[in-house]
Amino acid sequence: MNKRIKYIIIAILVIVGIVLFYKNVYIVKTTYKTLSPKVANLDIKVFGIGNVSAKDIYSITAQTGGKIISILTDEGQWVKKGDLLITIDPVDMPELVEEMLISVEKTKSELKALIKESESLNAQKELSQITYKRYENLVKQSFVSKSEFDKAKTDLNSLNAQLEATLVRIESSKIEVQRTQKNADSLKTKLSRFQIYAPVDGYVISKSAEVVQNVASATTILKIVDPKTLWIRAYIDEKISGDIKVGQKAEITLRSQSNKQFTGYVKRIVAQSDAVTQEREINVAFDDLPIPFYINEQARVTINAKTISNAITIPLNTLKVEDGKEGVWTLIDNKAYFKELNIQAKGDNEAAIISGIKTEDIIIIPDSSKKALSEGMRIHQ
Repeated sequence: MNKRIKYIIIAILVIVGIVLFYKNVYIVKTTYKTLSPKVANLDIKVFGIGNVSAKDIYSITAQTGGKIISILTDEGQWVKKGDLLITIDPVDMPELVEEMLISVEKTKSELKALIKESESLNAQKELSQITYKRYENLVKQSFVSKSEFDKAKTDLNSLNAQLEATLVRIESSKIEVQRTQKNADSLKTKLSRFQIYAPVDGYVISKSAEVVQNVASATTILKIVDPKTLWIRAYIDEKISGDIKVGQKAEITLRSQSNKQFTGYVKRIVAQSDAVTQEREINVAFDDLPIPFYINEQARVTINAKTISNAITIPLNTLKVEDGKEGVWTLIDNKAYFKELNIQAKGDNEAAIISGIKTEDIIIIPDSSKKALSEGMRIHQ
């Protein structure tokens, strides 16, 4: 009985050993899946990480110092061009403007009065000239006395002097009108600075002051984005940025909407690279504005850099590096041989090959669960 049990145990151990040998030695060394290269079009895509930004972000600043009376918008709100955004206390500025406008009207009235006076003097001068001419002829004929002629001459000279003085006063009055008008315009301009209007249709992304707060001139109160200029500032390694051109199509994925893809295009390529990170800034604009959007939100862009037509392609997962050379393991006469490849470009899942392999070749798909392939190793498909 003990012998039977012993033989049974030995048989079981042999069977287990055979199974283990088959699974862990025979299969691992000899059985691999294979495939052949194919001819296809390969889309070359370039990936980059960046942030939501915009070409035009307006800082709405206080144009003059003072206490804020009202702020008529807030972060996350849309505004229209020309909307009143902020009012700052003008103190006594309206009264000063009113006084200056009264001065303008006063000088204009004085100018009108002087013009009327000059018109009256001109009329008197014309009459005096007629009298002077008539007396000049009459005195020659002794019909009037010399004293009467002299008086007519004196009257004419007096009117000329009065008219000349009035004309000078008119010119002076015109200058005064201009001066007071300029002062009034200047004060009105200063008064207008106490009210701040939206420079563009936009979206408020920041508010850094509150009502009743005193602010200095040039203090930023709001920031407004022009949504037409929204884009992604993406940063792409210089090594893979060479094929990127303005106008190329792109896909944008926002971190807050990772399950949604937005379409866009390359709007601008910044002329300078970052000397430290060796990255190039690429600005990718949206085809359709995402609503809502958040400035500085992280985003991922995929740029369709180019398409290689009728290329020999292989899956990226078949590529391996052996002794510093990149290539694939191929099956020739049931044995594994490594072939170095001249790779033109890599896409999402495939690589385009210039040389080193043909469509009739058979590629062994490496399997990390099996032992590593070696040159001349026998393979079973």
